[in-house]
Amino acid sequence: MHMHTPLTPLALSVGEPAGIGPELALKAWLARESAALPPFVVLGCPKLLTARAQALGLAIPIETTNFEQASDLFHQALPVIPLKAAMKDNAGTLDPANAPAVIEAIETGTRAVWAGHASALVTCPIQKSNLYAAGFSHPGHTEFLGALAEELSGEKANPVMLLAGPDLRTIPLTVHIPLKDVSSQLTAERLKIVARIANADFKSRFGIEYPRLVVAGLNPHAGESGTMGKEDDSILAPAIRDLQQEGLDIRGPLPGDTLFHARARESYDVALASYHDQALIPVKTLAFDETVNVTLGLPFIRTSPDHGTALDIAGQGLANPQSLISAIALAGELSQKNTQA
Repeated sequence: MHMHTPLTPLALSVGEPAGIGPELALKAWLARESAALPPFVVLGCPKLLTARAQALGLAIPIETTNFEQASDLFHQALPVIPLKAAMKDNAGTLDPANAPAVIEAIETGTRAVWAGHASALVTCPIQKSNLYAAGFSHPGHTEFLGALAEELSGEKANPVMLLAGPDLRTIPLTVHIPLKDVSSQLTAERLKIVARIANADFKSRFGIEYPRLVVAGLNPHAGESGTMGKEDDSILAPAIRDLQQEGLDIRGPLPGDTLFHARARESYDVALASYHDQALIPVKTLAFDETVNVTLGLPFIRTSPDHGTALDIAGQGLANPQSLISAIALAGELSQKNTQA
């Protein structure tokens, strides 16, 4: 890097325009100094952002730009890279016509990070159901990013969802599936893949030399020697022993009910939970507004606020930008550590 090269900005995709994404992006820019945020550039529609700022009574100058000039602009204006596809501005009302632009923003951001024009990707929430008509075929944002990563790198991607709060980080081993299917999807192979990715990314991205992992059991009391379910003994325990043989610092399966209080949390860096709510309830209870969704297992850094599009409050000035602010701050930290790795 030459000394005169401007700071590489973070790429922020605006998400579902009918939701709170545009409002959060505007409010995050207003907090840039108080929250000491790294420069970011919004992938979205300058007209829509200008109109949303006026509707909310926010005096925010918005400038159309490119990745090279975004960081220099950031201190006096919100830098925006316009999309080819149009975005209609109708807060609170989904419009399938917006789907191509939502998808384009994510793709543009991902390609920019891959090419080194942006240092990390931060994504505002999307409404998956509104994207299906435009050919979006993925269960969610994370899987879509995994597919893009494979296309760009030519290597298989295993995206892993990490919930990162100030006092707790958790990973759900199974994610958006019915509870009755968890037992069949919770395999030794899945645990091994996730644990290896978590271990590698905590070293390279979070700068933790010897990451400490714990696994929350599936059943009450982690099965209590098989009397309350067999999965902990037959699936999780042998996989954990294999991972220990590989040199990972990993313990479990441990009872989920005693894993998340303050003293227990001091003994590990990340908890691998057996199912969605087991991972999300403790982080959201401890820090609902500050928890960030981080995707591990990708060849680039991606963070996101840990909430949805909130169509019911969009355009009303009520949206709390704290999770997005935390997501931007964490993306900045991780990309700095990543360049040192």
